[in-house]
Amino acid sequence: MFRSSIGTFRFQFADLKTLLAKATPLRSGDQLAGVAAESGRERVAAQFCLADLPLDQFLKEEILPSEKDDVSALIQKQFDPVAFKKINHLTVGGLRDFILSEDCDSDFIASIRYALTPEMVAAVSKIMSLQDLVLGAQKCRVVTKFRNTIGEKGRISVRLQPNHPTDDLTGVAASILDGLLLGAGDAVIGINPATDNLPTARKLLHLMDSIRTKYEIPTQSCVLCHVTTSMELMSENAPLDLVFQSIGGTQKLNESFGVSLGILKEAREQALSMNRYTVGNDVMYFETGQGSALSANAHFGIDQQTLETRAYAVAREFSPLLVNTVVGFIGPEYLFNGKQIIRAGLEDHFCGKIMGLPMGVDICYTNHADADSDDMDLLLTMLGVAGCNYIMGIPGSDDVMLSYQSTSFHDALYLRQSLNLKPAPEFEAWLQKMGVVGKNQLPTWKEDSMRLLPGFAGEFHG
Repeated sequence: MFRSSIGTFRFQFADLKTLLAKATPLRSGDQLAGVAAESGRERVAAQFCLADLPLDQFLKEEILPSEKDDVSALIQKQFDPVAFKKINHLTVGGLRDFILSEDCDSDFIASIRYALTPEMVAAVSKIMSLQDLVLGAQKCRVVTKFRNTIGEKGRISVRLQPNHPTDDLTGVAASILDGLLLGAGDAVIGINPATDNLPTARKLLHLMDSIRTKYEIPTQSCVLCHVTTSMELMSENAPLDLVFQSIGGTQKLNESFGVSLGILKEAREQALSMNRYTVGNDVMYFETGQGSALSANAHFGIDQQTLETRAYAVAREFSPLLVNTVVGFIGPEYLFNGKQIIRAGLEDHFCGKIMGLPMGVDICYTNHADADSDDMDLLLTMLGVAGCNYIMGIPGSDDVMLSYQSTSFHDALYLRQSLNLKPAPEFEAWLQKMGVVGKNQLPTWKEDSMRLLPGFAGEFHG
């Protein structure tokens, strides 16, 4: 039992799970789940109580028993008691203060990565302001490699997302060309297939691999199909670079996605055996998002932001090249408006980076949410300052297959110009060699870049 007071008002919180939920900044998903604070006063009281909580309390009380949940068991397995000695004297509030202090740098955060459980990290984020989340994340640098190097300081990458409502190869190729000519695609050329089946995924993989090899593009491709589909494709020796899967923070949620920790381990080993990488062997790509556990009735009364952070423990077990939170995609049932989406995006990025993940954010909203492009511009800019590894690049920012609003190729150009950021180094050199961009990262539209045009779409049709 935890107790706190605001003036003459007294509050009690039955357990750690309840305290974490009540301390969470307001969001519609927690209200829908019935775990949110009932008033602003109760939320502040919970945040005061959480700030004073010693970090070792999180080692004494599991919010979801490990004997019933393999994610909880994984969190226990990952914990580093030796590294924890560096911070075991701190409270949640003390950890926040230290992260924001001049004494804390990227090397120190990396050294305590496995001393921090997801619940500790989630707790810290709940008592942070937006600028705290930006500054804290900016101190974390997580670099990953496949055919290029993603996440270095002073750089931001872009997932080129050429989705098509019928998986038409000519339409997909046209979107890929559009993105390449605007400097996108260094994180991955990644397609969400309209239909998750072997023939479609195989055709899309061969299309992307043909483009990549013909123009010698130092990047990687991915069809975001189910992990078991990827495993079948690899068994056929299809040109699959990255294995994709959506994951979550409880065993029951992952089972609802049709995956387990064992399947993910097997898929990673299979992808490594393909030996398609060059500069590094990070072969996994994971997506997450606040609210998915509630949709699957797999939340166990835990708030959605804490569950999101638990998903990062799953992700880091498999050394991914890319992780991103699709922050506003599920809808207003979980993040009601632009204010909640902005807060959640910065929380997710901070928590993932603190835990050692190469975090990107799909800065997005659905058309029935109380949000607009102004909200996304704010989140985009703050994530750029925070050192986000990559964002999405979608033609016109409107995904015509998934029917949601995200960020465009031009949004990436805006970030690179306004914050003096560059693409992945190998990809930057390729863009300059092809004449696509000049030294200032602006598209040049020189004759050299037109080498990409002849037969680009038609050559790969069918």
